Formats: sequence, structure tokens, C-alpha cells
Amino acid sequence: MACSGGIDSVVLAHLCVNANLDFELAHCNFKLRGEESDKDEEFVLNLGLGISKKVHTTNFKTVSYSSLNKVSIQVAARELRYDWFAKIQQENGIKYLVTAHHADDDLETFIINLSRGSGIDGLKGMPYNTDVIKRPLLPFSQDQIMVYAQTNMLEWREDKSNEDTKYLRNKIRHQIIPLLKELHPTFLDNFKNSQYYLEQTAAIANNALSEVKRNLFLSENNRYKISIDKLKELNPLKGYLHGLFKDYGFTEWENVAGLLDAMSGKEIHSKTHRLVKSRDYLLLTAIEEMQNKEFVVEESVEATKEPVVMAISLVESIEERSLNTLYVDKETLKYPLTIRKWKKGDYFYPFGMQGKKKLSKFFKDEKIDVLSKENQWLLCSDNQIVWVIGKRADNRFKITSETKHILKFEIKE
Repeated sequence: MACSGGIDSVVLAHLCVNANLDFELAHCNFKLRGEESDKDEEFVLNLGLGISKKVHTTNFKTVSYSSLNKVSIQVAARELRYDWFAKIQQENGIKYLVTAHHADDDLETFIINLSRGSGIDGLKGMPYNTDVIKRPLLPFSQDQIMVYAQTNMLEWREDKSNEDTKYLRNKIRHQIIPLLKELHPTFLDNFKNSQYYLEQTAAIANNALSEVKRNLFLSENNRYKISIDKLKELNPLKGYLHGLFKDYGFTEWENVAGLLDAMSGKEIHSKTHRLVKSRDYLLLTAIEEMQNKEFVVEESVEATKEPVVMAISLVESIEERSLNTLYVDKETLKYPLTIRKWKKGDYFYPFGMQGKKKLSKFFKDEKIDVLSKENQWLLCSDNQIVWVIGKRADNRFKITSETKHILKFEIKE
């Protein structure tokens, strides 16, 4: 259970004890308030002693992390603590992380997401339960939690930084929400009802989007191929684009919509994915992490596992040829071989043709799309292309009447 020493987490700990639950406490010291931060940690350690529960603690250089990663202090603290919670769970076999988020926290998050132009997923609120996180206090208000704490004479720590309205969440908490509750005494209850209907609407929308996605997103070669004409039939188009591509990190919907009528080769990026216009399709793929990486193949190697799974063997004669098989004169190779991506200016001597050809021209003639070109691997000897893997061999390494040793490369599924 995450425990800050604040009233919410103390109440949650008290409830868990009364329910005879098996749990441990976890406290993060973000080193943001000097001695006060250390007193919070001491309080949680004493709380653990009082209820006979193990306490996990850690210290973070939050300001340094914020500066290094160019994120706000609040985002830094969130990333640091949730990464640490996950580590504790993994190392100790703890199934769930239990947090003390309550209804007022949920309302604050709703207003923050609303101010940022969030879609329906950002407005439907924190989930009560996920596969990892449980939020048992989410139905209850801050006032109800306060009454419980006072009735049971619980002690807790007040975090003075929660009063500082230079932070957006605190400004919403202390300046906006009180006015909303003043406008209507049952505002928080009405908000929770509205959120329930938003969740139901989101479930209906997600079911419909899943069906559209099954029909439009054609999976091939570790990417999705999506018909632009079929996308344009969807109405309202931008609503569908948001629903279909938000899970891949895209947020600039004007750019996504503009891609439909852009020139072939135009692309946009999220932090994790690329969306590329290729003739009549959009091509969606994860951002390639191995673009500039080279793989070495020593002479003694009999098989490769990455980036292409291949068997390598000496054979007596050429068997049936296919795009997945290459036969070369071993004596023409210079070891170690390398497997790499293609680069501008690369050329080779295509098997069955006279003279050399630039790879860019070969790809164009073969009508190979942008992402397939970028994902194409080459087998090279002394930086000369031996094989455009899976597509065409190079004449310079072919078998002749003088060949003594035939080397076979075979792609394995």
C-alpha cells in the first residue's frame, strides 16, 4: 500500500488493518521539503511499527530527475514513485498496489484533463481497479475521510506543499472546486453520476472502434496497413481518427487528418510510433530502435537469430531457389560479414541483370513502400551488398564453374 502519512493513506491503512488484510507500506521521500520530508518518512515508519507492518522506503533526487528529463516536479515524482512501486511488487511478489485516491482527487484529475482538451478517456476518471492498482477510497469524498479519521482519533501528517497554489492541482483543489461545491451542494455526487455515464458511453464507443479497427488495420510484417479511402468513409472523421490512433501516442489530429491527402512519403511521429502516407495507405509501425545497428556474422557462425533468423551451411549443390534462400561462392566473401539497413548511395549488381543499380531505384522499381525500405536488411561483405535479404542476390558473389565451396543462407520463419 502506498503511504504518504497524509490523512487519506492513514485512513486506508486503518481500514486494511480492520479488514485483516495482508499488506505492506511503501513510502517515497522526494526530498522536496527538507526536514518536513524526513519527518513524513519517520511518521510512516512509526505507523508501520504501530500496526506491525513492513515499511518500504526510498529517497529520490526529484529535482535532478525533473531537470534531466525536462518534466515538471509533479510528473517527475509520479514517474519515480510508480517505477519504484512496480519494482517493489516484482521483487516481493506483491500482487496489488493499493492507493488512497478519493472522489475529490478524481474530480481534480477530471478538471485537469478537461483543461488540456482530453477526449472521453481522460474525462471518465480513475479506474477503481486495474490488473495492478486498487483504489478502494475512490467512492468517498475528502470530507467523509476526514470524519472517519476524527471519529477514530487517527493521527496524520499535513503536507504544507498541498497548500501552494502555484501547482495546477492545488489551485483547482483550493480555488475552483470549493466554488463548484458552493454552486451546488451535491456537486461531487452529481459529478460521480456523470462520470458513470461517461464510462458507459466510452465502453460503447470502444466496442464500435474495435470493430472498425478489426476491419481497417491489416497486419503485415510488424506493421499495420490502413486504406485511406476506407478511412475517409468514416464520419465524423476526426472523431474516428482520435479513437483509432490515440493508443499509439498521436495527439495532433489536424496532422493525422492532413496525412490522408499528403504526398506519398509524408510521415508524422508520436513518441512510440510512425504514421506514413504510402500511395493509397497509411502505414503504422513502432519506431525502429535498430535503424543504425549492424550485426556481425563470423565465419564460424551456423545461424543468426537477429535481426533475421537464418541458417548458414555449406552444401554440395544448388537446390531449389527461392526468395528466402541465397547460394554464394564462399571464396568471394570477406569475413566478418555484416547485416545492416540500407543507406543513401547504396548500390549492388542485381542477379540476372547487367551492371549495377542503386538500391533506391531497385526499391522504386519493385514498388516497395517507405516503411518496407526502412525495414530492409542487407547482407554485406566488406561493405559490398551480397544480398538484399529476401529479395535479390548480387551477381558478384554468384556460383560459377570455378566455385569450390557453396555457402547457403536460408531465412527461417
